[in-house]
Amino acid sequence: MSSTQEILDYVKNHPSGKVKIAVADIDGVLRGKYVAAEKFTSLLEGRLGFCDVTFGWDAGDNAYENGKYTGWHTGYPDALVKIDVSTFRKIPWENDVPFFLGDFIDDQDVANYVCPRQLLKKLTAECEDQGFSPFFAQEFEWFNFSETPESVQDKGYKNLKPLTPGMFGYSILRSTLKNEFMTDLFDLLTKFDIPVEGLHTETGPGVYEAAIKYAPILQAADQAILFKTSVKEIAYKHGILATFMAKFNENLPGCSGHVHQSLWDINKTKNLFYDEKDENKMSEIMKSYIAGQLHCLPYILPMIAPTINSYKRLVEGAWAPTTVTWGIDNRTTALRALPGSKSTTRLETRIVGADTNPYLALSACLAAGMYGIKNKLKLEQPTTKGNGYIDLSNGILSSNLFEATQKMKNSDLAKALLGANFVEHFTMTRDWECKQFANVVTDWELKRYLEII
Repeated sequence: MSSTQEILDYVKNHPSGKVKIAVADIDGVLRGKYVAAEKFTSLLEGRLGFCDVTFGWDAGDNAYENGKYTGWHTGYPDALVKIDVSTFRKIPWENDVPFFLGDFIDDQDVANYVCPRQLLKKLTAECEDQGFSPFFAQEFEWFNFSETPESVQDKGYKNLKPLTPGMFGYSILRSTLKNEFMTDLFDLLTKFDIPVEGLHTETGPGVYEAAIKYAPILQAADQAILFKTSVKEIAYKHGILATFMAKFNENLPGCSGHVHQSLWDINKTKNLFYDEKDENKMSEIMKSYIAGQLHCLPYILPMIAPTINSYKRLVEGAWAPTTVTWGIDNRTTALRALPGSKSTTRLETRIVGADTNPYLALSACLAAGMYGIKNKLKLEQPTTKGNGYIDLSNGILSSNLFEATQKMKNSDLAKALLGANFVEHFTMTRDWECKQFANVVTDWELKRYLEII
């Protein structure tokens, strides 16, 4: 890792004379700006101002009407952002322009309670205080279209041309057909310090899947959120539009954002999920962690299924879970335990979609798992063998965002895990999302009712 002085020298001497800085909003959209290199030194020592509407509007830049954090009633002042110098990267598709992520932290070093990255930092610190080092990774599936933002809008988001035709997972042919794009993804992401372990086509027209190498949890979340934006930017260079919607088409599989997780000792030398003496090689710590997630899932679901569209993916027989279940290497359950070697034993949370904010998805998984450990929960629910869609012994997941949001909003457990102020703000944004959708007359309604009713 470069020293702060080496980073400052790089910024000062870069021919572009600018730096790119980004922050994550509540939806996991990176909001950012360029700043002059000569201004960067003072910003690194102090703070950068971002209008706090960053947390006062939705993904479409529509202002919330009833938010307490900010709004017309506050005048939308600046919120202070502290640049995290440890996130320094060079953007290889922008002539190696220097790049940094920031946190919403005021000049007294007080974290902003609505900042997703700060929430993850807080939960990570609590985990480390218990003697654990969380290592996580998120993997993504996404659709690619031979379209541009302009052509998609001109078409009314209909009849889009997929990058490649047909259902062709793990295809050597399809990866050859668009090899320049796939090669650029692999190489440029790696140069941008997003280590891709695997990249392949997935079932569906123009669908790719990538696995990112595991890392300490904050680094893993940074890699995940930067992965999504980077894929879109690299795609633009090839005349391609990439989407991480959870469910693009009801007739095609959805796009997951599965979270892999394990806890290691504080020295990061021993995987505490592994127990050689256990029948399934699963430690009691891992079992309590799984029990915690099973217990908390109904109350944190909007964190890992955050949009109206998320719940179109969570349907039977579509490679996404619908029940509160766990199993060993079972892809029909919500939680897939993967006991193996000392280094690879881990848990995969399969509810998580590609449309998630990685900071919030990883926060939810960690907080729920740690709840099980802190409360010494026993994994009493038996592993599901076979079809998890028909295992209703521990209940089913909420089927829509509104229902899931009400459970979270009214949950003392969620407030204890994540903080009452954060839960209030976050669930307000999900309620807003539901209200925006409820106001819209959809194509389905027109086709179903316009002539007949």
